[in-house]
This record gives sequence, C-alpha cells and structure tokens, in this order.
Amino acid sequence: MDRLLWVTGAGSGMGRAAALSAAANGYRVALSGRREDALDETAATISSRGGSAMAVPLDVRDAGHIEKAHASITQAWGPVTDLMLSAGLNSPRRSWSDQSIADFTDIVNTNLVAAAAVIDAALPDLRASAGMVVVISSYAGWRHSPNAGVAYSASKSALTELCASLNEQEAEFGVRACNLCPGDVDTDFLALRPSVPESDARSVMLTPDDVARAVQFVLDSPAHVRINELVISPTAQR
Repeated sequence: MDRLLWVTGAGSGMGRAAALSAAANGYRVALSGRREDALDETAATISSRGGSAMAVPLDVRDAGHIEKAHASITQAWGPVTDLMLSAGLNSPRRSWSDQSIADFTDIVNTNLVAAAAVIDAALPDLRASAGMVVVISSYAGWRHSPNAGVAYSASKSALTELCASLNEQEAEFGVRACNLCPGDVDTDFLALRPSVPESDARSVMLTPDDVARAVQFVLDSPAHVRINELVISPTAQR
C-alpha cells in the first residue's frame, strides 16, 4: 500500500525532520502546523528532493479545524495511513506558584487533547491500513522532570495511557502506537524555557534528525512488531 503520513508540528524541529525522512523513504507526507510559510518551505524542500508533500495549515487546538484538515487530505490524496504527532506547547511559567490556568489549559489542549482529536479523526483510515501512530511525548512524560513544568509534565505523562489504550483496543485492526519520549533536543522549543540554553549546552543535545531516525525506525517496523514506548536521550542528560 502507498503510505500517507500526516505530520502535525511539521513546520519546524522534530516534525519537520521526521517529515523529510519519511518522504525520503517513500511516504507521501501531509504537513500540518500553524505557520503556513514554514509548512510551504518544508513541502518545497521535500519536492526538490523528489518526494511528495502537501501543506495543510492547522491549529490543532480546534477540533473542527482538525476535521476539515483531515477531509482536505483525504479528498486530495486518499486515506491517511499513518500519523506522526509532534505539535507541542510549554510556557516559561512552570510552577504552581507562577502558572496560570489559562496557560495550563492551552498546554494540555495542545499536547494531549489535540493528539487524541487527530487520532480520532484519522482512526477509520488507520484501521483500514493497519496504521502506525507515532506520538512525540517527552522525557518528562517518561520520568518526572522537575523543571519541565506542571502542565507540560501532566500532559506528556498522559500520552503514555493514550498510546496504551490505542494499542489495546485497536490491535485487532493492526493499528500500532508508539509513545516516543525524547530527552533534550536542540530546537526552537528551547526558547520557551525560563532560562534558554546557550550554544555549549545545545551542542550536546539531541538533534531533530536524531529523533527523525527514531521515528523512521518505528515507521519501518514490520506489521507484527509494535514498539510501545521508545525513550532516547543525549548521553549528557542527567
């Protein structure tokens, strides 16, 4: 079957790197994110390398927008066969003493609710194609990380159960989900930290391409193999 991967958070960082990798390995790639210019650049890069990509701008916090984006993809290219969900959000205000519930809600909606909504929209397609779902969680979702933030840690931890329930309930259709938990990655996301790391600290972090290789490994797994959870971290991380 010709595979069609829908990537959220595809305009930059890990989502962009995974989209480029998947396209180089024969996937058609639907690129979603809030920044249309970044999606167009990613799509143009894929096309220049001989791959197939379409930009589908999307704010994952809007359930109706997700349904429309899914419809646009399937009308243009047919059913989605696989998902890579990397849209994420955090805030510099990360403790009970300084967080706002408005920020908390926005983070949970982006990191958790949106992931469930995209899966739900594409689930009939995934059942028909024995699809793979790769969810980008976080090291903070695998192990308590005090500096990651209350909302971020809670939302990323919940992705473990999201993937586990999908694997348990949808295995009869061949649907598989991987909860992928990267440690520190040198992306623009670091700008959301209370103290932004400098170049020396960034130089020993994972790169988006490191994460993309892990995503590709999961996508390339044979149909009888399910990678329930995958944790990768830089050797410098403690």
